[in-house]
Amino acid sequence: MAGCSGRAPQGAAVDTSNLTERDCLVRAMYFESNRSSPDGLMAVGTVVMNRVDSARFPSTICGVVGQHRQFAPGVLTRAVDARQAAPAARAADAIMNGERYAPVGKAMHFHMASYKNPYPARYVTVAGGNAFYLKPGRRWQSEYTGTVAAASSPKQGPIQSLYQKAAAVAAHGRPGPPCDPASSLAATSLACESEMEGQ
Repeated sequence: MAGCSGRAPQGAAVDTSNLTERDCLVRAMYFESNRSSPDGLMAVGTVVMNRVDSARFPSTICGVVGQHRQFAPGVLTRAVDARQAAPAARAADAIMNGERYAPVGKAMHFHMASYKNPYPARYVTVAGGNAFYLKPGRRWQSEYTGTVAAASSPKQGPIQSLYQKAAAVAAHGRPGPPCDPASSLAATSLACESEMEGQ
């Protein structure tokens, strides 16, 4: 969980007072997903927008992305390599125009696929080096309009296959089918929070 320290890394920083909502979305995608994975970038963007739409999180993109200990340390202040930012910028434009990564659905949480999550979770997809999930606690049921209540056990059916896919990603350093085998798992960090909250 080193990626969740909350400390801003040393190095060049940017002026956050001039960041637009699009800038914040680009930064979340850039620092949280494998930059060569369009699906991964869109999945992170979808989580950000799901949080914006939820009463549990801030109502702006910059508010969501800048929330303490939720995204990569320094997500709004670290320098972005402009040569690598183009895929995230394209994905951010798509998200801002209403597109979403459908497999994420209403999920508002994710972590690196290699992270061994000790808490209950209903995994919905793996993309860009991250595993995306719904929280099964009663406090979250209304957020998902009943989808959690009908969820199967994490050890049954399609959910098990997502665990297997995430395990394969962690073990072999690359996603298995149907993910893009050419992409690497250079995900910088994970969206993290106190997992006990909302259980």
